[in-house]
Amino acid sequence: MKTRSAILFILITIVIDSMGIGIILPVMPDLILELEGGSLGQAALWGGVLTTLFAVMQFLCGPVVGNLSDWYGRRPVLLISLFVIAIDYVLMAVAGTIWLLVIARIIAGIAAATHSTASAFMADVSRPEEKAQNFGLIGAAFGVGFVLGPLLGGVLGEYGPRVPFYAAALLAGANLVLGYFALPETVTDKIRRPFTWARANPFGSFASVSRLPGLTGLLVVSFLNTVAIYVYPVVWAYFTKEAFGWEPRTVGLSLAAYGVCTAVVQGWLIRPVIARLGEFKTVILGFIIDVFAFAALAIVWAGWMVFALLPFTSLGALAGPALQGMMSRAVSDDAQGELQGVL
Repeated sequence: MKTRSAILFILITIVIDSMGIGIILPVMPDLILELEGGSLGQAALWGGVLTTLFAVMQFLCGPVVGNLSDWYGRRPVLLISLFVIAIDYVLMAVAGTIWLLVIARIIAGIAAATHSTASAFMADVSRPEEKAQNFGLIGAAFGVGFVLGPLLGGVLGEYGPRVPFYAAALLAGANLVLGYFALPETVTDKIRRPFTWARANPFGSFASVSRLPGLTGLLVVSFLNTVAIYVYPVVWAYFTKEAFGWEPRTVGLSLAAYGVCTAVVQGWLIRPVIARLGEFKTVILGFIIDVFAFAALAIVWAGWMVFALLPFTSLGALAGPALQGMMSRAVSDDAQGELQGVL
């Protein structure tokens, strides 16, 4: 019962966190256009710069944060991250120049430990044979948040491009309060590992994790898969606005629909699929579906086709949790945070 309560809380945390992310996606083009003017193409370029800066800081700091959670615990790392993210959303809401947005995304990249720390938390409380399925629950929770977040962001975006950022700040703050009172600590003295900069820097973490048999290839596969999947959040609002003339409300609706399908795939479908095919074949099946899904989305010419393809494109989400489960079982209990930081 204690384990179930802990899992339930971490899933609620992921839902609220992904809501905060999803809320701001539909309005980013409008906010950048408000600050910079110019064309939608120029706004998309700035959107790419902001996303890249976020990712660079996550690359540099993700392994550090993961190693910190292996030493100090999941609870303090998660709570501090939520506090910084709440302040960061407020900073984006009041930004008067594009450069303040740049600073905000750098800060967000440094503090973006919520998902990886939650995954390490899930690994702590899961038996080896349950890891892939429980990582699927995290994906499903993220999908639920992506149902609610973009819908709310699309609606709030009708009142101005800054309103969703204030809502995201409130959600992060609520998550912080909930975590303070309800989040247990899962790092015990038995699995606590001292923090060292030699392992905490990204290259040191890669070297440490990749020494494990078979993990180097899996890390390369995970990297390539992540590059492909991140096409969605980076370009979606710009692509659909340009291709179909979608307003924030419709962008939010499409992201919410994708969230519903992904939640079903990762929360329910993945269990019987892994039971029947095993983790390896499940990963391959997900990748094959992704190839055809991306190719199809590249040639659609009407917005309704996007919605029609969603049940198929979401099946690619089978790959992530299965791959993550394979890697998590390959590392020791005292390095789960390090692994999630590397990922």
